[in-house]
Amino acid sequence: MNVGDTFGPSSWVEITQERIDQFADATGDHQWIHVDPERAKDGPFGSTIAHGYLTLSLIPAATFEVIPQTGKMGINYGSNRVRFPAPVPVGSRVRTSFEVAAVEEIQGGRQTTMTATVEREGGDKPVCVAEIVSRNYD
Repeated sequence: MNVGDTFGPSSWVEITQERIDQFADATGDHQWIHVDPERAKDGPFGSTIAHGYLTLSLIPAATFEVIPQTGKMGINYGSNRVRFPAPVPVGSRVRTSFEVAAVEEIQGGRQTTMTATVEREGGDKPVCVAEIVSRNYD
């Protein structure tokens, strides 16, 4: 894997109200803009929207789908910068693409930093842009 390599996009993932509600239950974030469809109709987006962190949480599955796995073991080492430039209304479909920003040798393997860009079908700007860091051990 080299700086500038790109991977994806991943398959589309539908953001259903059930998925949003399950994420709210898992995190304890039951803000009305996410879980109350009736109230959200009169909100700024006209419907419920996915949590930003729900959108972020879809990135690991996308990595396994589109990025070749190397070494004996890989771990998610963290994120450097995460932004949510646009909302994800319920019923949207999203997918993720990746670009390698840095590759560093570490003891026993390598650390890779990638920019993950999550797009919404029909959207005019990304819904999530995250600099993610992973480590792969030989």
